[in-house]
Amino acid sequence: MYETLRTRVEDGTYPADSRVPSIVQVAEEFNVAQVTAQKALKALRAEGYTYTEPGIGSFVRGK
Repeated sequence: MYETLRTRVEDGTYPADSRVPSIVQVAEEFNVAQVTAQKALKALRAEGYTYTEPGIGSFVRGK
């Protein structure tokens, strides 16, 4: 799941400055628990692929 999300960021499926799917959306798409989806999205942020605007959401970091 993390690899799929990372690939979508890298290949432009999720373009720079676009909002990434929410925890709920990721959990539903991959049929996993929300805590698992949260870990994948947190890993994207930790690796520098995304950033979070408190109260707004998470977005793809521009290059």
